[in-house]
Amino acid sequence: MTDFLTWNAHDLIAALAKGQLSAVEVMQATLARIAAENGQYNAIVSLRDPDILLQEARAADQSATKGPLFGVPMAIKDLANVAGIPTSQGSPLFAGKPAVSSDVWVQRIQDAGAIIIGKTNTPEFGLGSHTYNPVFGATQNATVPDHTAGGSSGGAAVALARHMVCLADGSDAMGSLRNPAGWNGVYGMRPTWGRVPAEPAGDLFMHQLSTDGPMARSPRDLALLLAVQSGPDPRRPLPLPRVDCQSDLDVDVSGRRIAWLGDWGGAYPMEDGVLSCAAEGVKRFTALGCTVEAVAPPFEAAALWEAWTVLRAWANAAKLGPIYDNPQTRDALKPEAIWEVEKGRALSGAAIQRASTLRSDWYRAAHALFQDYDAFVLPTAQCWPFPIAWDWPKQIAGVAMDTYHRWMEVVVPVSLIGLPCVAVPMAGSRPMGLQIAGHRGDDLGVLQLGQAWYKATS
Repeated sequence: MTDFLTWNAHDLIAALAKGQLSAVEVMQATLARIAAENGQYNAIVSLRDPDILLQEARAADQSATKGPLFGVPMAIKDLANVAGIPTSQGSPLFAGKPAVSSDVWVQRIQDAGAIIIGKTNTPEFGLGSHTYNPVFGATQNATVPDHTAGGSSGGAAVALARHMVCLADGSDAMGSLRNPAGWNGVYGMRPTWGRVPAEPAGDLFMHQLSTDGPMARSPRDLALLLAVQSGPDPRRPLPLPRVDCQSDLDVDVSGRRIAWLGDWGGAYPMEDGVLSCAAEGVKRFTALGCTVEAVAPPFEAAALWEAWTVLRAWANAAKLGPIYDNPQTRDALKPEAIWEVEKGRALSGAAIQRASTLRSDWYRAAHALFQDYDAFVLPTAQCWPFPIAWDWPKQIAGVAMDTYHRWMEVVVPVSLIGLPCVAVPMAGSRPMGLQIAGHRGDDLGVLQLGQAWYKATS
């Protein structure tokens, strides 16, 4: 393998900017790496014509403009639009249909000098934390053969881990930037909700659940991509300012106060070994000089789950409703999507209001928790990577999973109120990660803790 494909994005971009490497060299190596690896792992989909990509690399080498992502090959998660590339969303309904324009944060990546080579694989409509769909098939875990990569940013995580790309984007509603990071040995960041603007289309206020964010092989590279993705879009309400904190990451984190929430007081079933692995990993923060305390759950898990499933189903019913209503397209929806639409449409206004109030109550409780702690920590998943042939785990630790996503309940405390969170990988015989979550707006704080973890473990 060409050594520079293993470099972090900062070093690769620096070498490109100084002319020590050419964009053509990097593109040639990237395409060769994909040819060697992707047949087994199925992380990259809709790969563009290599000749055209090499033309774009030559044009980059000849350009006087060198943006912050100059010459870097990137693949965009197949839920987001890149002009001229199909956005299948993992569904036969949209396969092969090129997007007319790029989404706002994708355009920012392109304007920063990245060369978009194609897409990364995702579950159908991003539903579920296991990357498989009827268009492209399943993505295999980067280190555990015949096991899931997680999701829904599974293709992105595996492309990073197998050195097909050095930076990747993802989206995260229910752990989609965090679970695959933990299961593939890379880093994923869910920014504070509103930090990275979504498309200014449809409803702009009511469905505050998902966000786009960066994935990489180091927190510094997370910060690099976040600086490009983030920043207000005047067409979107409730914006947060751009984050450019790359020079502020290497700090002494001793004295930081961390709440260890484990399995949320026994509310979240954990497969054998997951909790003990995570608890051992948390000791790393003590070694870094942080104060780590095991704390009781600050909010009732059942209330979090009620709020999450109501608001998620309500949002999915709005998004997928037109497909469901058309008899010619309904049968193309997978059962989980139909379940979401029917659950969402059966909700009363009172149920939605109650869910919103519960979310508000959890935000208030989290605010109180952050008066005593700088961050809280949880595992990135409740089970180890499972066989790729499964749809989803039907039970964990003898407890039946009553929905297709119940096994990822551990990510809900972060998702429900849009907290910034960095997922860091833990070394071990089986892949797992930790979520480091901070208070709203503290994207820098969780990146600093992630960077300290990276320096201590890599």
